[in-house]
Amino acid sequence: MANQLRHAWSNRLDVARLPTTFIFMCVVVFIAAVSTTIYFNGSMADEMEMPGGWRMSMMWMRMPGQTWSLSTLSFLLMWLAMMVAMMMPSALFMFLRTRRRWLSLCYMTSGYFAIWLIAGFGIYVLGAKFNDATMRSEALSRAVPLLSGAALIAAGVVQFTQWKMKYLIRCRSPFGCNSPFPQGETSFRIGCRQGVDCCACCCGLMTAQLILGIMNPIVMVMVASVIAAEKHLPRPRFTAHLAGATAIVAGVATTIHWAIL
Repeated sequence: MANQLRHAWSNRLDVARLPTTFIFMCVVVFIAAVSTTIYFNGSMADEMEMPGGWRMSMMWMRMPGQTWSLSTLSFLLMWLAMMVAMMMPSALFMFLRTRRRWLSLCYMTSGYFAIWLIAGFGIYVLGAKFNDATMRSEALSRAVPLLSGAALIAAGVVQFTQWKMKYLIRCRSPFGCNSPFPQGETSFRIGCRQGVDCCACCCGLMTAQLILGIMNPIVMVMVASVIAAEKHLPRPRFTAHLAGATAIVAGVATTIHWAIL
């Protein structure tokens, strides 16, 4: 009984010491990110019919008179808003578990989303180049549906690998590692390390989202829910495997569907 009372009192102290300023800022940023994502979802809703029966999102294409720099900047703004909207609910608890002061937590959050922003730049370059190639090659364009099915299967297989579990375990740790407190690490570097681990952990899920519709609200909510479940529910391996099996089934169904057509 004494231990239970002590544990309850400890939890009460933890709640009392929560950095309310940081939490309030995160809530404001999250609301702004959701609003920005909704705006981009509406402005980039148009799609272009491609040979092979699939549709290309306008986010991979430059608008008339738009330079590559402005197109990249627009995508990165959209990507950052989407990542904050998807990742903040699950990442917030991870930040709070480090028990640092609110300013340190701000630096940590900046490092975390800086890594996601870098990842977004790489995704945009690859996506824009690939979609440009599909516009130049009808054969490649017609192969895209089958390639999408194969990529979904590959994304599902990743969920069953040791790679996935290694980075998922690190993602579930307060500091992205097994040590209880990384001495000598700045908050920004800890955030960057968490961002790297999170990107590695979520590569399969993010690949599935890119294929199913990066700006599709239903897909975004589903992927964000799976990420949160993997990070916080008691059986992460089961959650990861369930998501992987779902992606594999979707990939097989997609491949069969387009192969018949």
